[in-house]
Amino acid sequence: MGMHEYIKSLSDLEKIYRCPGKFKFEEHSVAAHSFKVTKIAQFLGTVEEHKGNEVDWKSLYEKALNHDYSEIFIGDIKTPVKYADPDLRERLANVEESMTKHFIEEEIPEEFQAIYHNRLKEGKDETLEGKILSVADKVDLLYESFGEIQKGNPENLFTQIYQESLDTILEFKELASVNYFLKEILPDLLSGEFTNQSELETISQNILTRHNIEQTFALGE
Repeated sequence: MGMHEYIKSLSDLEKIYRCPGKFKFEEHSVAAHSFKVTKIAQFLGTVEEHKGNEVDWKSLYEKALNHDYSEIFIGDIKTPVKYADPDLRERLANVEESMTKHFIEEEIPEEFQAIYHNRLKEGKDETLEGKILSVADKVDLLYESFGEIQKGNPENLFTQIYQESLDTILEFKELASVNYFLKEILPDLLSGEFTNQSELETISQNILTRHNIEQTFALGE
């Protein structure tokens, strides 16, 4: 027993690609996703702190860095699949939790096991840091799907993922960082010229309206 297997496993995260089984112009590994989510969470936390909210940075960084480590055991499951059936999502979460627990007890030295049980558990919770993680995760997923749409990927899956990502982000519309994202970042995302630009702008507007958010994207101005 030692940390060797854990450190070695980090390289495996570079080989697990997100959204498997679909044509993509650009592949994204779980390792890259974890890095990007951490950087996005850092910015969102900065916005929250700037607005006077207290951020537990140690908790936020640990949640963001570790949030998808358990995918090393079962791989990445496409977002629409996970969310189509709540029972399936719960079963997958239970499998991940069980396999992560077994790995910790087999490979992590006993004196560090309690720490890693906490670090590798589900980080999306009701704390501010858990909410920031939920948003940061979906912001990166939104950008990944947008990148495929922008390049003209014909797979409708990426439009579905874009919609689901924006919908989930808006579930946290009470956060100052989400308001900043909606006002300052999303309009820039949609302002360039790309394939299906009008359709994606309409989809975004409809989602915002459904969440009772008044915002108009002034494309072409």
